[in-house]
Amino acid sequence: MDYDKITDDLLNEVAGTLKSMSKTKKIDEKEAYSRILKNLCDSLEVFFNMATEIMEYGDFDDYDDD
Repeated sequence: MDYDKITDDLLNEVAGTLKSMSKTKKIDEKEAYSRILKNLCDSLEVFFNMATEIMEYGDFDDYDDD
């Protein structure tokens, strides 16, 4: 599992969603985008917490499944 790629992809999705959200004028669409952002940020939190836990035990690359 490539943790860097997953994190980068999630961050790109966050940036794209924010850009789309800024273009819309309808409140219901903004609310939908805010829910998407919340889910993406929750997913990022999972990976950041996992990385923090793994780093406590040593090198992050030691736990790569590839």
